[in-house]
Amino acid sequence: MRAAEAHHRRTLPRWSRIVLGVVGAYLLIAYIVLPQLGEWKAQRHPDLIDGARLVHTAKGLPGDPLNLALVGSEEEVVRALIAADWRPADALSFRSSVRIAVDTVFDKPDPNAPVSNLYLFGRKEDLAFEKPIGNSPKERHHVRFWRSEQLDDGRPMWMGAATHDVGVELSRTTAEVTHRISPDVDAERDLLLADLNTANRVQRTRWIDGFHKELQGRNGGGDPWHTDGRLPVATLSTAPTQQADLTK
Repeated sequence: MRAAEAHHRRTLPRWSRIVLGVVGAYLLIAYIVLPQLGEWKAQRHPDLIDGARLVHTAKGLPGDPLNLALVGSEEEVVRALIAADWRPADALSFRSSVRIAVDTVFDKPDPNAPVSNLYLFGRKEDLAFEKPIGNSPKERHHVRFWRSEQLDDGRPMWMGAATHDVGVELSRTTAEVTHRISPDVDAERDLLLADLNTANRVQRTRWIDGFHKELQGRNGGGDPWHTDGRLPVATLSTAPTQQADLTK
């Protein structure tokens, strides 16, 4: 009798076992099953099969779409973006994530707010720039660039993903502090090109039609995006030009 009573006392109440089971199932689905499904889907996304069209998160999930390319040396890219009034973004760290969260709450300007790392060609971005909007880092224009192995007239080509951040939130995939993007990535592409042309930093621009086969999708944070599928390739000038080429 005493043994039965002791066993009953050691057994968790039924409601506790149900709660633990639900929590365990959630952890299994959220942190093992769904990430594995996401990686499986990412590996079969048409843009990933046919070539570099999307960037990726550290877990290999689809990120933002590539939507422009610049041709020029690293120095020319940096000088062009600064001349166009875009500023280098800080590297992401725990400290910078806390800073951006605090600055967002208090509407404090942060012209060098960090960007999260995304990957292309097996590495994170080589360069990152942003253009602040208002007094809070929760909204801004920003772009990441990766140097490709491809050359254009003997000059390096930089693949870029430009997006418009419209808010700060916890990532639905990593739980990290991150930005929510506007779905219209073409508008951000066009804005950056217009800024470079206004700064007289573009020699010419050619457009690749049908660069994207998939014209809509979601990035690693779950934010939707859409595009007309075209990729502009802007050749940068070595010095400011008097007449910018706005031809599309």
